[in-house]
This record gives sequence, C-alpha cells and structure tokens, in this order.
Amino acid sequence: MKLLSLTLAINAHITAQTNVEIEQKITEPKRKRRAKYLLIADALKQAIKQGQVVPSEALPSARTLATQLNVNRHTIMAAVAELVAQGWIEAKERSGYRVVNKLPIQTSKAIASTTVEHHTFDWQFRHKKTTAIAPTKGASAYKYNFSGGQPDNRLFPFNEFKHYFSQLCQHPKFTHLGYDNSVGETDLITQISTYLRRVRSITNKEIMICNGSQEGLYMVSKLLLQAGDKVAVEQFGYPPAWAAFKSSGAELVVIEQDNKGIIPAHLAAQLEQGNIKLIYLTPLHQYPTTVTLDASRRIQIYQLAAQYGVAIIEDDYDHEFHYDSQPIAPMAADDPLGLVIYISTFSKLMFGGARIGYVVANNALITELTAYKTLMNHKSNVLMQQAVAKWMQQGGFESHLRRMTRCYHKRRDFLVNLLRDYQQQGLPITFDCPPGGMALWVDMGVSIIGLKQTLLTKDVYLQTEVEFNLITEQDKSQYRFIRVGFASMNEVEITQGMKIIVQELYG
Repeated sequence: MKLLSLTLAINAHITAQTNVEIEQKITEPKRKRRAKYLLIADALKQAIKQGQVVPSEALPSARTLATQLNVNRHTIMAAVAELVAQGWIEAKERSGYRVVNKLPIQTSKAIASTTVEHHTFDWQFRHKKTTAIAPTKGASAYKYNFSGGQPDNRLFPFNEFKHYFSQLCQHPKFTHLGYDNSVGETDLITQISTYLRRVRSITNKEIMICNGSQEGLYMVSKLLLQAGDKVAVEQFGYPPAWAAFKSSGAELVVIEQDNKGIIPAHLAAQLEQGNIKLIYLTPLHQYPTTVTLDASRRIQIYQLAAQYGVAIIEDDYDHEFHYDSQPIAPMAADDPLGLVIYISTFSKLMFGGARIGYVVANNALITELTAYKTLMNHKSNVLMQQAVAKWMQQGGFESHLRRMTRCYHKRRDFLVNLLRDYQQQGLPITFDCPPGGMALWVDMGVSIIGLKQTLLTKDVYLQTEVEFNLITEQDKSQYRFIRVGFASMNEVEITQGMKIIVQELYG
C-alpha cells in the first residue's frame, strides 16, 4: 500500500513539473527540458520532505520503482545517485538504499504544513524606515522629463567616446585592472586636477575618484558623522544628500534661506547651540532654487565654519553650465584652513550612468576616504576612468562642454520666453532667470499639492516644492513652486510638456 502511495506521489509530481515545463517551452522556445531522472529525484525528495518516506526507512528497490514508474532501471539508479550526492539517502550494505537519519534541511511532515509566511526570514534593519527608496520608474522613462539634473543623453558623442574604449580594449593596461589603487586612475586624476586648477582655481588639494557624487557624500558622512551629530543644511535642498547624512544617524538642522541663499545669521545661531559637525551647501546653483550665493555670504559662512571648527561640504553638481557670465569660483578655491570638502561629478556633462564623480579635499581626509572605498568596493570602473582621461586629454571633453553649454543656454532662454508668454496670457507665474544651471525655480501662483502624482499619469515627470522643503510644519497648501528642468528635452518637447502642466494647473 505504501509503495502504491509513493508511486502515485512521484507520478503526480512528475506530471505537474512536466506541465510547467511545457508551458515554459511555449514562452521560451530555447529553454531545455529537465532530464527524467532529475524529475524523479525531485519527486522522491518531495516525498521525504512530506513524510511519506521517513528517516532510516528503506526505499523500494530500483527494479521495483522502475517497473512501477514505467522507466528504465538506469534512470532510477541515476535519480538515486543524485539523491545520495545531495545527502538525502544513503546506501546500506546488503539492504539497498535508505533515507538518512538526519535530513539535509530541518523538515518533517509536521513542518511541511507551516505557512510560507513563517518560512520568510525576518530581517532586522538598523534603520526602521528607509530614507531613500528607489523609484520603480525613473525620470528618464517619461516622455516629458523636467527633472532638473538630467542632461540630454541623446547628444552625448558616443561614437567618439567608443573610440577611446576600443583603444583601451585593444591595448589594455593589465597592471591597472586589479583591485588596488582605490583612489582612482592616475591619468584621470591628473586631467581633473589640471581642469580644476585652470577653470575653477582649485589647487593644493588631493583628489579621489568615486562612483558619482552620491557615493562621495555617503563616504564622507560615514567617516565624519555618528549618531547624535548634526548637519546644517539649506531649508530647500537635495534629498539624497539628506538620506546620506541620516544613514549615519545624523540629525538635519535646517538653515533658513531667502532669495539670496542661505542666511549666515541663522547659521550662526544654530552653530552657537552646538554639536553641528558639517555644513552642506550648493552655493553656485543652489539646489533646487538655482540661486547663486554671493561672495559676501560665502566669506561669512567660511568664517563661521572656521570659528566653530566645522567642515563644509561644497556640492558643485553642475559648475560647467553657466551662461551669462563667469561663475564665482568655488569656496574650495579659497580655503586656507583646508576645511572645505569639494564634491563634483561628470554626470551632468556625460550621463548619469557613467558614475564618475570626485572628492577634492586635504590629504588626511582623502587618505581615509580611500581606505573606506577599498572596504566598500575597491575602486571605480577602471576602463571608464581611463576612457574619460583620454577623452579629456585629446580635447573631446572641452569640445562637448562647449556644445552642450550653447545648447542648454538656448534651451534655458526658450523656456524663459515660453513662461513669459504664459505670463502675458494672465497666468500668475513668477520666476527669476538663473545665470546658469539646468533648471528654473518657478512660482506657479497656485497650490501644487498633488501635481506631481497627476502629471505622472500623463507621462510627465516634474519635481515640486514638496520634495525639497525641510520645514515640515509649514502649511503645505501654500506650496507653489516647481523645479522645471530644461536640459534633457528639445524645444518641441519643452513646449508640449509645459502645455500639459499649465492645463493641469489652470484648466
């Protein structure tokens, strides 16, 4: 009776698995079907798990099973050998095969009835709530992408750039392809150093290459912050940076800002209260408001940082794109005390997936950051670093920068004129034209609560004040600002996308 029950169970399992494989074959024609002996082995294993054959119990002979299942005896022997190899059964001298006393996994007929939920591992996360959750659909997947930090990837010179990759693959530097040299490729560091000295007046600092500026922010926060520390941040700011600081247990201290940027007097009052370990700034094109922090306020902030012994993180995410005049030199260019940590990226000039960023700071910090990067991921992509270095060395970087600056300048002016046309139609839109950057900060004159979610259903990606404002006790019905990126779309796309936004807000 038990043999019959076992035979029926094996046949049922094989039939079920065969049906599944037939369905998979329809959707995946190239998929190979599993061998018959493996199906029999799985069926026997399932019978053991469910208690139909218990530990130490003898199995029917190979000849008997072959007869019952209508297969070749060698097929049964192959299935038995598979189960022996997996540790489910063992050979006993003069008595055939038996189920082992101690199964490979802790299971029995009683446990087999346990619900799936009880088998799910209970992860104990350090942080109960994740501060940065990856979206299921990225901004670039939308037809109209007004994200303020995305370049137009369609305009990147891929044919030119692949030439440098091809050269590197034809003549690889084998000694550079290992795990060492976490600070970055020497050729790229040299090119960046030359560029920073010539264009941004930054000298006498060390450079480390990282996987985009976000990794730089994360590593700095892990090295310099611990639970209970505070980070002074602008009232309107960059959520991924906030997430990096919070991941180290730090508390964000909101510094008020006006139409000229962060207010030094309010920063001084917060520093006086103590325990602030870092000041995080985006002084050239304040994120998200696009305001440029003037020289007077920069000096006041630097003096406060020096007075209280606090380091400054200067996030210069799109320095390249300034249209109306020469941009103010970074704070890192005038840093006699070495307290400025300068972070920038190639993502805005190339494309986000390039993952080439860099941290510029004094030697002591770069040494520690390099050691931490070794622990994290050893180094950034070697071939990408070498290709970018050659691209810069051969002049392709500067040529592309000039092309994109002209393009984005034109797109900024087009968006400004489009918004002015809407103003002339009587819409309550107000804004200041920024001297640089890749976006406009626009007061729409009406509440923008719920606007983003509605626009997503219309294939429009837009960020609003809700995402950037840290003062949570403020009446959100008063939120009126949107950040309108213009870099990733041409004039036709900008026009069509803005038409949808205006229609949704004003009818």
